[in-house]
Amino acid sequence: MPCPSRSDELVFFVNGRKVIERNADPEVTLLSFLRKNWILCLTGTKYACGRGGCGACTVMVSKRDPTSQEIRHFSVTACLVPICSLYGAAVTTVEGVGSIKTRLHPVQERIAKSHGTQCGFCTPGMVMSMYTLLRNHPQPSEEQLLEALAGNLCRCTGYRPILASGKTFCLESNGCQQKGTGKCCLDLEENDSSSLCRKRDICTELFVKEAFQPLDPTQELIFPPELLRMAEDPEKRTLTFHGERVTWISPGTFKDLLELKAKHPEAPLILGNTSLGPAMRSKGHFHPILLSPARISELNVVSKTNDGLTIGAGCSLAHVKDILAERVSELPEEKTQTYRALLKHLKSLAGQQIRNMASLGGHIISRHSYSDLNPILAVGNATLNLTSEEGTRRIPLSEHFLAGLASADLKPEEILESVYIPHSQKWEFVSAFRQAQCQQNALPDVNAGMRVLFKEGTDIIEDLSITYGGVGAATVSAHKSCQQLLGRQWDELMLDEACRRLLDEVSLPGWAPGGRVEFKRTLVVSFFFKFYLQVLQELKKLIRPFPVPNSRHYPEISDRFLSALEDFQGTVPQGVQRYQSVDSHQPLQDPVGRPVMHLSGLKHATGEAEFCDDIPMVDKELHMALVTSTRAYAKIISIDLSKALEIPGVVDVITAKDIPGTNGTEDDKLLAVDEVLCVGQIICAVVAETDVQAKRAIEKIKITYEELEPIIFTIEDAIKHNSFLCPEKKLEQGNIEEAFEKVDQIVEGEVHVGGQEHFYMETQRVLVIPKTEDKELDIYVSTQDPAHVQKTVSSTLNIPINRITCHVKRVGGGFGGKIGRPAVFGAIAAVGALKTGHPIRLVLDREDDMLITGGRHPLFGKYKVGFMNNGRIKALDIECFINGGCTLDDSELVTEFLILKLENAYKIRNLRFRGRACLTNLPSNTAFRGFGFPQGTLVTESCITAVAAKCGLPPEKIREKNMYRTVDKTIYKQAFNPESLIRCWNECLDTSSFHNRRMQVEEFNKKNYWKKRGIAVIPMKFSVGFAATSYHQAAALVHIYTDGSVLVTHGGNELGQGIHTKMLQVASRELKIPMSYLHICETSTATVPNTIATAASIGADTNGRAVQNACQILLKRLEPIIKKNPEGTWEEWIEAAFEQRISLSATGYFRGYKAFMDWEKGEGDPFPYYVYGAACSEVEIDCLTGAHKKIRTDIVMDACCSLNPAIDIGQIEGAFIQGMGLYTTEELKYSPEGVLYSRGPDEYKIPTISDVPEEFNVSLLPSSQTPLTIYSSKGLGESGMFLGSSVFFAITDAVAAARRERDIAEDFTVKSPATPEWVRMACADRFTEMIPRDDPKTFKPWSITVA
Repeated sequence: MPCPSRSDELVFFVNGRKVIERNADPEVTLLSFLRKNWILCLTGTKYACGRGGCGACTVMVSKRDPTSQEIRHFSVTACLVPICSLYGAAVTTVEGVGSIKTRLHPVQERIAKSHGTQCGFCTPGMVMSMYTLLRNHPQPSEEQLLEALAGNLCRCTGYRPILASGKTFCLESNGCQQKGTGKCCLDLEENDSSSLCRKRDICTELFVKEAFQPLDPTQELIFPPELLRMAEDPEKRTLTFHGERVTWISPGTFKDLLELKAKHPEAPLILGNTSLGPAMRSKGHFHPILLSPARISELNVVSKTNDGLTIGAGCSLAHVKDILAERVSELPEEKTQTYRALLKHLKSLAGQQIRNMASLGGHIISRHSYSDLNPILAVGNATLNLTSEEGTRRIPLSEHFLAGLASADLKPEEILESVYIPHSQKWEFVSAFRQAQCQQNALPDVNAGMRVLFKEGTDIIEDLSITYGGVGAATVSAHKSCQQLLGRQWDELMLDEACRRLLDEVSLPGWAPGGRVEFKRTLVVSFFFKFYLQVLQELKKLIRPFPVPNSRHYPEISDRFLSALEDFQGTVPQGVQRYQSVDSHQPLQDPVGRPVMHLSGLKHATGEAEFCDDIPMVDKELHMALVTSTRAYAKIISIDLSKALEIPGVVDVITAKDIPGTNGTEDDKLLAVDEVLCVGQIICAVVAETDVQAKRAIEKIKITYEELEPIIFTIEDAIKHNSFLCPEKKLEQGNIEEAFEKVDQIVEGEVHVGGQEHFYMETQRVLVIPKTEDKELDIYVSTQDPAHVQKTVSSTLNIPINRITCHVKRVGGGFGGKIGRPAVFGAIAAVGALKTGHPIRLVLDREDDMLITGGRHPLFGKYKVGFMNNGRIKALDIECFINGGCTLDDSELVTEFLILKLENAYKIRNLRFRGRACLTNLPSNTAFRGFGFPQGTLVTESCITAVAAKCGLPPEKIREKNMYRTVDKTIYKQAFNPESLIRCWNECLDTSSFHNRRMQVEEFNKKNYWKKRGIAVIPMKFSVGFAATSYHQAAALVHIYTDGSVLVTHGGNELGQGIHTKMLQVASRELKIPMSYLHICETSTATVPNTIATAASIGADTNGRAVQNACQILLKRLEPIIKKNPEGTWEEWIEAAFEQRISLSATGYFRGYKAFMDWEKGEGDPFPYYVYGAACSEVEIDCLTGAHKKIRTDIVMDACCSLNPAIDIGQIEGAFIQGMGLYTTEELKYSPEGVLYSRGPDEYKIPTISDVPEEFNVSLLPSSQTPLTIYSSKGLGESGMFLGSSVFFAITDAVAAARRERDIAEDFTVKSPATPEWVRMACADRFTEMIPRDDPKTFKPWSITVA
């Protein structure tokens, strides 16, 4: 063994370059190394979650397979890969794939030119996942593409254009839905009444596929020859790497590994680090010695025998999947039951990157209660082959092993060498089940493995084994129930008894961690029922050839039950994007109205687009970490900093006492003083030499609290305690009381809408650089409102605004979450910079970002609606309460906007809308895309659905009957013309073939009992802008340089919405020069002062007018020169202008759209204009599990004359998918103490690539005009969000069909999101009836509902 103090050299390659690390620290991840190593500085690989759950840090690792001798390429998440595990590996990052400086790779070119990048923060990860796929499969199938990207999250695009770019590489790529019928969905039918189809000037191509460079696999980076030589003659000696706290030991032989395990029995074996890594990071697990068996070939051996398969414990889950798939193809079906069950779960277990990293042995030994493979291996009678210095032994992978009983477990000195999985046999059936919040890349709520063996030729149970995950602290076996069912026939009597016994044995207390207790209990029996049906079907096939004497007992399955057997399969979405082509007379050089690629698209794809934390380390830079409250409402008794200050590298701790100016406002402190108002409130901040030291120090700060009362978390409690942030907002028209007396029917109901996390891919981050004189500061910040950051820092430090310059190059997603909050982080970092005199970098971890920042306001709405029997609504009274959190923030504005927008598309004569913002002890909720509209309008549309149910009419009929039809005034007396609204509605009904499909849905539902379809079409009238004129002003600064190049700056911030691209399109048209002459550097408070937040869908509108104004001023100045020399070139005109001393710099200004609202009178013109749209969605639900699949969505949006149809369609799709997340999967869970549980991608599920509707069509309404805006365009950033509710209402339509069939009374309490839990429990049946129910008063729940 080498001397403990000396480390071996770590040798690996990065992008073809040899790296020799002489002091490798086992605690350093590949992500950290790539980004912070001063020689590499590869910042293209992004930090977004730190837990392997989002794919932003995906890179490719290549190794030589010792068995096949082939080079294998794997996509991995760099945030989980310890650098010490990379000995002898080649790493390829996005920078190694291609560069705008040298040569673009086809993957990079295509994702950019297909408009698959918006903010661009996730793009390098997407590129690397696709690139790795192409290295292994140069012509992949569409299924392989979907699988490769399932571990990558994107919050901007809605995934469709990313898939479109990937599909250009696919073998059978074909975008047409009707492939095989000989007809194309784009062919115009004579009887097609839709104007979208009649128009010949409608385009359906956003990019030209033929212009892409071809993929040439021979041009890829070769595997380094030096690594090949190392692989041919592998290092047999043990390698040791000593870090500051951890030692990594990597033996070269199996014998050495066993010796080391005997010497260090407590040391865990580490391969993929997918379990140990997150546990060490978030749960504080610590191991001073780590043993890495990565170089031990014996752990990767696979052997096939006549009775089973032995797989080495070191094989990755991706490799296991390949091995099983190969075995399934070779063997008869009866022998591969267990293998097929394992394969089913391996397809949805995590993402491709995690499957490439995680080992079979690690997965088994971790024994997570939610393990997807252990329940199947347990019922499949798998055995574990253990080895130690003492010898080998075999133990069953049994319930005792899974429960961690010492008698059935590994001894400390033993390792798991391999796993033996026997073949199944004839008359034996094995199935696997799982239900998670979403289909892909999500931990299961419940999973199960089930196996039954029958006496040959009969339906008599000879052996039965059922195991569940997710229903206890470990995987649970229903051993007793199974034993009591032996000898029984496989029939309805057995089914009923089995369900009763299973519920009795697999018991779950009401307070169980993870919550969803009744749902989980229901799944226990629902899964068994599915198994019962599956086995009946299989028995039918087997028994048919052999008539059984007692077959009269053999139960038949109704055809209506058969659909319960089918799982929802992931398919690659297809679809069409339609938009109006530009006028044929428009000059080719004029880019307005054309689908121009995002300005930074190629840089996003190569990793060369610089985000805030990509700025190289500044001289003497320090790192900051925040200390937050662990109590919801308490007095701070004392703060002990002593232990933290003793940690090496810690420079200082910043508290409220260090603030020279104002500490926020009286009610909203930057740093807490005396008391805390929520869990997650910032108390102080540690400044240290490295981020690691700063994070270690915050653990050492001891804060003593004294609890205060009352502590309020829910809207219900706030109403009870009369705890509100601001006065009630109210709008009224007509005589509501009188109207209620004259109607035929009245319905009252409640709507609960959960909150939503912004989940921008780039967390909050800021770099503050103090200058040497005049107290000047440069602040690089990820924000939507740099002027607000500037003002807040100015008041906090008590220095004039003119000493502070805020720079925003680009923002990795904002959605409203980077309007107010960045000012807090900027100000705290600035205090640290002032006190220490050093630059300060503050980058929030995903967990802290989600804990501290707040999100969309949860809402509780009550409605009372009066209507005639024909569906005409005469009176509507809605009262809404939003959960504002502990400070005012934007809650009053959100309440106002919510009330103003509640009427949506409907003209109802008698209305009363009231709204209150509740003061609770949760982190303050803030602005979020849609700003109250997506929550509030769900209440309105729920009223419509309730009226339809009561009248026995389809909801779309009620919508049509009550929609605005002629020029009219809103509830706040603003006049508008609903013509475009009606057109969008009619186009949507036509293009989606709504009425035909409604009949098909009804037909499907008649034929299927356990699966139901639902369809819904939703109209939208979305008001754009801030309700104040001063917030609509904008400015720009345009310089023309003597070479003819033009620099444009404006007050908008690039958040991914393409504002810079649109501004250059405007400037190009106005100056009549190509876009290649124009450049935008950044948004800076030094060039354009006093800017307004880039928000409210109005950034391109207002800043476009300012850029237009500046360009027109410049062109006016150039007019005499152009007249004098009309044939001259642009460069000649500029040169002449300079010679004639004509100013080539101009400030453009737009005074803003007029907007005002008088709340006392209840009237005004608060919004400059409206965006109209409609969406139709169809879904299918599984009544037994609550799962759903999105079959089709059609969106029609009134964009008027789009500045850039590619960007606008991208905004609509991205907002729709984000809205769909709000209404279906995104669920915030709080503990009864007010702690947010869902603080990362593992617990909080934003939509993934597999959540996109199977057919996804978006159309921009043609021939629409608005005189108010620049070139008659409209802002579309937010409006698509609410259209996601069409999926929600399609789900509730399907649920309603199930409830009608089961004769269950209509429930007028609506809950969003429509999670699998809600869907399953709403589709009540005999299984939901048989589960035990707990009295809520008898236990403390795991989580509380804050809406």
